[in-house]
Amino acid sequence: MSFAITDLEQLQTEHPEWQMELVEGKIIVMGPSDYESEEIGARLITFLNNWVMSRKLGRITGSSAGFIIPSIEDKDGDSEKRNLRAPDVSFVRADRLKKTKRDFVELVPDLMVEIKSKSDRIKPLEEKIQLFLQLGSVVGILIDPDKLTVTVYRLNQTPVMLENGDTLVLPELLPGWELAVSELWPPEFE
Repeated sequence: MSFAITDLEQLQTEHPEWQMELVEGKIIVMGPSDYESEEIGARLITFLNNWVMSRKLGRITGSSAGFIIPSIEDKDGDSEKRNLRAPDVSFVRADRLKKTKRDFVELVPDLMVEIKSKSDRIKPLEEKIQLFLQLGSVVGILIDPDKLTVTVYRLNQTPVMLENGDTLVLPELLPGWELAVSELWPPEFE
């Protein structure tokens, strides 16, 4: 059985506590993130929002914001072949989404970030990032709390792995913004 976005919307109405994605006609129920992964996402959203909001550069969203995207094989917009995906962190430039919507947005974010949860495998996260890049995302980022690495992906370029001591920059999207990779990791309190 193949599902459409309307089927997913109906399921979400019946089960608002579930977070789901629609991938190639299959509904995937997403489990909650582990605490550390979610905190890393919240930290990144805070750092990005501080820069983006004050400059009115666009919109930053978290893991519950759904993006309606085409299947990679079907870019003609056939509604039966669209996917609904939700990166852990997303950025959409202001000129692409001038007004926020009370619905899923039908576009590919300029920046999408996946944060490896305790139960995630790297390969599916990399595949999701590559899909978004092929569909038009400018930058994809994979944050791996287990290895304390941040890998930056750009279409048709070799991924760049950053570690503590390195600085994350996104000049093609956020000129002048920079973040020390070490700032992503949750602090330890005395």
